[in-house]
Amino acid sequence: MNKIAVIGSGSWGTTLAVLVAEARGRCALWVREPDEAHDMAARRENVRFLPGVTLPDSLEISHDAAAVLDGADLVLLTVPMRRLHENWQIMGGLIEPHAAIVSGIKGLDPETGQRVSELLTSWVGDQTLDRLAVLSGPNLAREIAAGEPATAVVAARVPEVARNVQQRLSAPTFRTYVSDDVIGIELAGAIKNVIAISAGMADGLRYGDNAKAALMTRGLAEMTRLGLTAGADALTFAGLAGMGDLIATCASPHSRNHYVGQELAAGRSLDDIQSRMVMVAEGVDTSRGALALARRLGVEMPIVELINQALFDGLPVAEAGQVLMARELSHELRGLRRNH
Repeated sequence: MNKIAVIGSGSWGTTLAVLVAEARGRCALWVREPDEAHDMAARRENVRFLPGVTLPDSLEISHDAAAVLDGADLVLLTVPMRRLHENWQIMGGLIEPHAAIVSGIKGLDPETGQRVSELLTSWVGDQTLDRLAVLSGPNLAREIAAGEPATAVVAARVPEVARNVQQRLSAPTFRTYVSDDVIGIELAGAIKNVIAISAGMADGLRYGDNAKAALMTRGLAEMTRLGLTAGADALTFAGLAGMGDLIATCASPHSRNHYVGQELAAGRSLDDIQSRMVMVAEGVDTSRGALALARRLGVEMPIVELINQALFDGLPVAEAGQVLMARELSHELRGLRRNH
């Protein structure tokens, strides 16, 4: 079939659609709102989420999910985590039976902490895992859309699926690697967004580079502890989806999650911040899911816990930093090696 369908027209979905259409030719992008789909197709531009980037003529843009998915042997899911279920109800039954499904969603279910692959298998069945892959890495959409070099990692339980996705998504300025650690790639891609909120808070409080580096490093330790307990490979968290994406999301002015933390430190309420954002900061909902998962698995995640308190319980941002600094002294590798 050699057609790729992208589900979700936010900045990341649109960027991937442009990347694929330019490198491979046959690609279709599903846009949820009919008027928005018509406007994008007419203008050849996503004015709302990716202004200034020309959409190639080879990219099909449609609100008709059946038309977008017809004949597609690879389907990319890039919708916000909070809208995955409602969108899956629209298109789940329209996906070709043998099509590879790739999750580009970096989030966790806020109530249960379930990953995208777990949610999909709970809705469709375990057989979905044999054609499922997950995509993550330092992937700031604006830079990739501008043609700047970037990398990503594709993980799948079935090696042939990972290699197929790797080949199909690679482009001159977008290099992909493969992995078999679906759990680790999903957890790293999701939880780094939570840590990025804390990095934004540190920047907002003008704590300096030492504090920010400490938050990133200790945040990476929390991600790794959770991943190990959940069955992931520790080395995944030192790779593109872990350290790579953590650096990009904590440092970039394009990071939505960093922006949320920075604005919270400035004294704005979460409701006010989110009401003025065009795109979703996945780290907000994911912080709840990460804490739920950590408690279920018995994993210590103090940064994630304090982020939750700052986001939802009214804990002042400056006080959260003081709580972290006052914690019991411990070994740096506690929870990361058997004898610590």
